[in-house]
Amino acid sequence: MTTKQTFLLSFILLTLTACVNSDQNSAQDKKQKAQDLTETAKSKLIYPEEKHFKNIRQLTFGGDNAEAYFSFDNSKLVFQSNNKAWGLHCDQIFVMNLDDDLRKSRPQMVSTGKGRTTCSYFMPGDSLILYASTHEGGENCPPEPPRSGKKYVWPIYPTFDIYVADLKGNIKKKLTDFEGYDAEATLSPQGDKIVFTSMRSGDLELYIMDVDGSHVRQITHELGYDGGAFFSPDGKRLVFRSSRPKTPEEIKEYKELLAQNLVQPTEMEIYTVNVDGTDLRQITHLGKANWAPYFHPSGKKIIFSSNHAGKRGYEFNLYMINDDGTGLERISADKTFDAFPMFSYDGKYLVFSSNRNNGGTHDTNMFLAEWVDE
Repeated sequence: MTTKQTFLLSFILLTLTACVNSDQNSAQDKKQKAQDLTETAKSKLIYPEEKHFKNIRQLTFGGDNAEAYFSFDNSKLVFQSNNKAWGLHCDQIFVMNLDDDLRKSRPQMVSTGKGRTTCSYFMPGDSLILYASTHEGGENCPPEPPRSGKKYVWPIYPTFDIYVADLKGNIKKKLTDFEGYDAEATLSPQGDKIVFTSMRSGDLELYIMDVDGSHVRQITHELGYDGGAFFSPDGKRLVFRSSRPKTPEEIKEYKELLAQNLVQPTEMEIYTVNVDGTDLRQITHLGKANWAPYFHPSGKKIIFSSNHAGKRGYEFNLYMINDDGTGLERISADKTFDAFPMFSYDGKYLVFSSNRNNGGTHDTNMFLAEWVDE
């Protein structure tokens, strides 16, 4: 090999090395930019004050998506949505895997697509879904109460009953058949009992039944809206929201609204009670609306949504409190709405609904965060 050939070969090798280094640098730059974009996206989903959240991810992208609850194996969520992009006019029930990208496809609908639905939950084995629906009372969405500019009200549709369906949407069993409101059903972690809210006593009370719908027994007995109940991790207690009117004026208004199948959820507190109805305790005394409670995996704390610290009625954030009513801690920091929290059964994740990152719309989307206990 001549000197000239050696020079040419060296030049080529240097050029190739420079190209390789350039390609490596380019790849590193792209990787860094991707990481920067990811961090920027995360910063829109999580606030600096949210110390218990890590690696948060947005799960839905449009409409109102709420009441997302984990399967027993923590791999799926069941939730309700009215996303118009999915051809919906009011809430229906869907199931998704945690890694599904709902920007690309609609998840599996497990309700009938008729009437209105609410409050779904996985049954033991994760092959069946529990939910409430009005579809036997009419195929169309039942009318919402008129917005008159007065106090905000929720409809208590008397055609709600509780059903069990498979993951393809086939109804397998009807668990309630009362001519009045039966809804808000959730399952014990042990998979043996269902708690739900019913009007069968003439008031909105909590009831427990076996998973096949048998052995129904009343748990609460005081005047007021008792609802949104969940079991403690050991299945021995319930946590729920309640309105509990006290003054003659409050009692009169509550009864008048209830006669119209309406409730006013603007003043509610968090309560616990044993599953046999004993040891009823009021946990919060915050005023305004405290609701959507769920037990921390330890069973010693309760996470819930509240607007007690907001200047406007719709400013809801997540809070956590010890089950004896001490140690109130703010968990979330969105300026508008955070609610419907649920921990995964292994305690690693929290799913919740929020108005964050909705582009200035009224959309409520679901978010999944790794949970950090401090």
